[in-house]
Amino acid sequence: MTELVLPPGTLAAHRRPRLGYAMVIGAATLFAVNGAVSKLALDGSDIGTVRWTELRSTGGFVGLALGLAILAPDRLRIGTRRELGRLAFYGIVGFALVQWLYFVAIDRLPIGIGLLFEFTAPVLIALWARFAWHEPVRRRVWLALALVLVGLGLVAQIWDGLTLDGVGVTAGLLAACALAVFYLMGERLVGRRDPISVTCFGLGFASLAWAVVAPWWSFPTEELGVSVELPHGLGSVPVAALALWGIVVGTIAPFTLSISALRHLPATTVGIVATFEPVAAAVIAWVWLGEALVAVQILGGVVVLAGILLAETSRWGSTPAPQVP
Repeated sequence: MTELVLPPGTLAAHRRPRLGYAMVIGAATLFAVNGAVSKLALDGSDIGTVRWTELRSTGGFVGLALGLAILAPDRLRIGTRRELGRLAFYGIVGFALVQWLYFVAIDRLPIGIGLLFEFTAPVLIALWARFAWHEPVRRRVWLALALVLVGLGLVAQIWDGLTLDGVGVTAGLLAACALAVFYLMGERLVGRRDPISVTCFGLGFASLAWAVVAPWWSFPTEELGVSVELPHGLGSVPVAALALWGIVVGTIAPFTLSISALRHLPATTVGIVATFEPVAAAVIAWVWLGEALVAVQILGGVVVLAGILLAETSRWGSTPAPQVP
């Protein structure tokens, strides 16, 4: 059997940058909303971050796999062992390790600092694209990256009670590397497969990795029935309802949007625009959860948006990314 490879130039001919930007912003917003939903579920139960992530990954995989099996079973075919290996690596590193390393980082560092380390990924993406793939990267992209990092630092208020734990810093930087793999490898994979099947297999292999770390037979199913109070007097819902939201709206939709965007934009651009997530998360936490948002954080959000807008003006042209042999 042979791999399903699209004809050269297919992606370039069908790229729609505006749609790509909308997908990335949509994905970042959904991830941010899911952060607030997850916080409610985790604070209101004893399910734990590892089990919550395992539930999201496995639920997302099962949902996508069933949908594809019914509507488009051909998309579940894998052409070669080499392709299987790529998808397995992508799922374990780009899906499972990103989340696990982030959890390790925020366990030893303030959440804002851990998030800041993870979102240095666009710098790694730009460096890889420039020096490994030899793609043209315009000078203003580096200024855009600098603005984004400064803005994230203001949002995180890195000067406020900063304690740098060595393991936490290492985990944060490795999370950035894994996130860079998610975007860079995803850009290549969507040249061979459709984004939905890439997301499905990515979540599938991530689920296998989590099942090894935390076997399903010991999952605390009783926690799914615990009721959680919603903010602003909106009543209460069981953790199972929040989990369903996290699977569909917080996992399947944003991951599919992120990977689909790589058909319309270079990984470097997608990585920069995705830094909208921590800004959106801060605003959502302020509006919905009542977490304080001070003036310097608002300024940081404006600086991040300025960096994203500057990156938007740095188009790479229509040359398609080189195919992986």
